[in-house]
Amino acid sequence: MAKNSQSKALTITLLKSTIGFNKTQAATVRGMGLRRIRHSVELPDTPETRGMILKVRHLVSVTE
Repeated sequence: MAKNSQSKALTITLLKSTIGFNKTQAATVRGMGLRRIRHSVELPDTPETRGMILKVRHLVSVTE
């Protein structure tokens, strides 16, 4: 599947620790590539990424 050059990217930043939250939420944060508080990653704007963000929306900040 070829990526088109106009695909948008989202910048996701971890703002809160995953300690004390559900383990599946911590796994989702790690799956997005976030390692520590204030760490940012850039991910493609896909339905899969949006679903991951929705699951941990209370822990992350998203900019387009």
